[in-house]
Amino acid sequence: MNIALIGSGGREHSLCKKLRESTKVNKIFCIPGNAGTSKIATNLNIDYNDFPKLLKNLKENEIKLVVIGPEEPLVN
Repeated sequence: MNIALIGSGGREHSLCKKLRESTKVNKIFCIPGNAGTSKIATNLNIDYNDFPKLLKNLKENEIKLVVIGPEEPLVN
């Protein structure tokens, strides 16, 4: 399963690290991610508030699960 993780902070790095341990996970895409997540996942330099562009990339990368770390995209 391909997973997208939205956010770029330490919380998201920790989530990414834990998700990576699962045998069910094929690829993790961090949006936008950070230097730490780039070592264990694929960072996508996308503004997570640009919903049309975000949706396009989620479909292109066959994302089945989206994990949202920061509160801002949840509010928007």
